Amino acid sequence: MTSNKLNFVNKSGLMLTGLLDTPELGQVKAYAIFAHCFTCTKNIKAAHYICQALTAAGIAVLRFDFTGLGESEGNFEDSNFTSNIDDLITASDFLSKNYQPPSLLLGHSLGGTAVLQAAHRIESVTAIATIAAPSSPKHLAEILVKNNQQLEANTEACITIGDSTYKITKQFLSDLEQTEITKTIQDLNRALLILHSPHDQTVPIDNAGEIFQIARHPKSFISLDQADHLLSDPTDAEYAGSLIANWALKYLSHNDGSHTQPYIDDEYHRASVTIGNTQYATNISIRAHHLVADEPVSLGGKDLGPLPYEYLLGALGSCTAITLRMYADRKSWPLEAVSVRLKHKKTQDSTDYIERSINFSGELSADQRSRLLEIANKCPVHRTLQSEIHIETK
Repeated sequence: MTSNKLNFVNKSGLMLTGLLDTPELGQVKAYAIFAHCFTCTKNIKAAHYICQALTAAGIAVLRFDFTGLGESEGNFEDSNFTSNIDDLITASDFLSKNYQPPSLLLGHSLGGTAVLQAAHRIESVTAIATIAAPSSPKHLAEILVKNNQQLEANTEACITIGDSTYKITKQFLSDLEQTEITKTIQDLNRALLILHSPHDQTVPIDNAGEIFQIARHPKSFISLDQADHLLSDPTDAEYAGSLIANWALKYLSHNDGSHTQPYIDDEYHRASVTIGNTQYATNISIRAHHLVADEPVSLGGKDLGPLPYEYLLGALGSCTAITLRMYADRKSWPLEAVSVRLKHKKTQDSTDYIERSINFSGELSADQRSRLLEIANKCPVHRTLQSEIHIETK
């Protein structure tokens, strides 16, 4: 799994920080969003192991810190369940614009309740998975009041969870209490997987039963025997992640492609490239296509993909072959196949030198072969490489 840090701005103008976990090899089959538990962050260990299992199945996952938590901007006391939903929508919009619309939503604890509520606002989602999720936000409000009686008399109170202290306000509780999701669950109209442990001391398994009863098919329930609420044991988290991945692929594979990013026919070609701190493996996203570039082991990389210059040769070679195929088809010439071999090097005076060898298969005349060689030199990428190129960096 390759994890790359990224940032995006929510509707309040605050910067949210996330990690995009992608498969180290192979094309991304689908994109997902992971919503963490109450007061947790994207870096909770369970999230890491769950996302690792999903990327192993070819599913890229965006996990991010909600407003006021982890590395994201904002104050926790100013956030609430509704703002978490808005953050999820922002994350979905970010994926749709820069990568591919998410097909899967998964959430842990209150994050599970949040993805249930957010799903109806994200049309691309075809599957939803919850882990240890309350059946209603009201459940969390009841726990907070029960454990912090001062909340009933005051407008705010501080609660301690683990080693951290958080300020909870009456507006936070009010937002939880006023959010009704029963009808939302009934009208999901998506595949739903519910995972919960019978040993959960924080959110009793009865909550899973209520969600299951309310939801309509297709729905599934899996008991995470012996697991605690936070899936503290990596084995439990990995197990949950592998179950979600195997289950989700059935429904994600039914995507007819209508949600993938189309080719935009304007003056620009587009690509998004990210790199993390794992040496030189670079993730290239082009619409629904995912590629990896890397350096060889001899230069400190892991050789997980072609070198950037090798991609350059591939671009020239593929453009050459496509141009020749199009030309021969228009002329109705008997061109059966084209093979293009390319080599690149820098000469002693730093001049770039590319050697291109083209082989034609088919009953072509000498004049036709000669004309095809002329056309090869007119392919768009060839012309770009030989023209003056302006690169503006912002």
